[in-house]
Amino acid sequence: MKKPIYFDHAATTPVCEEAFNEMKPYFTEIFGNPNSQHVFGREAVKAVDEARDKIASYINCKPSELYFTSGGTEGDNWALRGCARALKSKGKHLIISPIEHAAMITTAKALEKEGFEVSFMKVDSEGRVDLEHLQSIIREDTTFIGCMMANNEVGTIEPIKEIAKIAHEHNAVCFTDAVQAAGVLKIDVKDLGVDLMSMSSHKIYGPKGVGALYIRNGLLIESILTGGHQERMKRGGTTNVPGIVGFAKAFEIANRDLEKNFKYVSSLRDRFIDRVLNEVPFVKLNGPRENRLPANADFSFKYIEGESILFSLDLAGIAVSSGSACSSGSLEPSHVLLALGLPEGLAHGSIRFSFGKHNTIEEVDYAVDVIKSAVERLREMSPLFKKEEVIKNV
Repeated sequence: MKKPIYFDHAATTPVCEEAFNEMKPYFTEIFGNPNSQHVFGREAVKAVDEARDKIASYINCKPSELYFTSGGTEGDNWALRGCARALKSKGKHLIISPIEHAAMITTAKALEKEGFEVSFMKVDSEGRVDLEHLQSIIREDTTFIGCMMANNEVGTIEPIKEIAKIAHEHNAVCFTDAVQAAGVLKIDVKDLGVDLMSMSSHKIYGPKGVGALYIRNGLLIESILTGGHQERMKRGGTTNVPGIVGFAKAFEIANRDLEKNFKYVSSLRDRFIDRVLNEVPFVKLNGPRENRLPANADFSFKYIEGESILFSLDLAGIAVSSGSACSSGSLEPSHVLLALGLPEGLAHGSIRFSFGKHNTIEEVDYAVDVIKSAVERLREMSPLFKKEEVIKNV
């Protein structure tokens, strides 16, 4: 069997060799707890401080505004729950987009049980936030507006700068989930105007289990992970030194090679999209053709369940996803695709392909050939497809 092909980089990425090598000494040699008052602890805290300085420089924030977390889910939870609770004396109205990651959607639902009210800003058929609708639902008691920088399923890049401007005009806090965007797009938190921003290491060839939350200095926010005095008394838990070191190295490499990787991965995506649209009938590209993440191609295949295509590709040695990796075990159709207005049946027939810097044109072409064969075979077994063909021939 030929080497499997990995087209699921939006779910996770392999740790790059440079980051892995940077981490190694902090497992066996420089293994001290950064909160310990001895030479082992001082060496560890020095590494953490250097990592914080490095990452802060790439997003244009002060090191004191960057807090390390366990990843994007914790960052999203902390931003939404922490701000909602800290600002509840001003109001209890929160606004998010309907295409947020499950970490935001489920946290919002939990906050509703605490007495908060959540409104959803509308998105168009390609997943872009409707700014006029956002303006229309803001109230005096709105304290928090959150929207991801780029969608994890359909790749749509959102107008975060404009959203932040609207939020601040109404004295609300603006948060963006940049888990899919950090290390892929150029990010300047000061230029964007956001108050909080979450990131995750394992999406950019860094280790799993580590991320960061940017919190603008002076912002009121409650801690949600209480314990010791780590992260300047805002986030308890023993500091993940190797993970933080690896995250910083991966982030350095991602930003160093950002333009090169963007151009190359976009070329793979565009070739893939062009071939699928031209060679596979009854297929819909979800999200915009332009202004989308360079790695993302999300398709709905009419008359077929997405899981059937996924399994067919897996048997051919091609790894893809039927949506967000955090939700792909659900039998429900994607909430993102439903928010874009897709019928439930078409949403069930969707597959996300996400490319990486190590993929090749040959792999892309092989995948399209497998898709064509798999789709044709699966539609031959589909009663819905046969019924449609009969209707057309009547």
